Amino acid sequence: MIELVKMRRRDLRRVMAIEQVVFPEPWSHGVFSSELALRRGRAYRVARLGREMVGYVGLMFVEEEAHVTTVAVAPEHQGRGIGAQIMAGAVRIALGEGARHMSLEVAVGNARAQSLYRRFGFAPVGVRKGYYQMTGEDAYVMWAYDIDSPAYAARLERIESEEAQRV
Repeated sequence: MIELVKMRRRDLRRVMAIEQVVFPEPWSHGVFSSELALRRGRAYRVARLGREMVGYVGLMFVEEEAHVTTVAVAPEHQGRGIGAQIMAGAVRIALGEGARHMSLEVAVGNARAQSLYRRFGFAPVGVRKGYYQMTGEDAYVMWAYDIDSPAYAARLERIESEEAQRV
């Protein structure tokens, strides 16, 4: 199982290494630094498997919404359930911040990520045309509503249990 810990500036070298290979339009070091400098309304975590950083997630909070700003798993660790563990942790963080709903954008062509998000109850509600400037690809806007409900708690516990059995 992974451990999600607060992202620190010293983590950015590894974060940037993952960012560069995972995304066609990677965030810059400056963007991550700016996000980490914001004391309120943000949560950035790195996923550690032992001493190794294997991924990360960022959240932005606005009233009762948590927006996933970024999420990534290092390519050599993909397909092992780490993304699901990171997303489960992100939901737990969002709940701790009082969020009732979550949103994110995902490339229309990224079926693997969409499948993961659907597992967590996210569903597409719209399309942002040309969202990714370099590729021109559209993005789905996906939402998971009522993450604070008993039904969602049962879903989250089921996912966490399935992932614990995988390990």
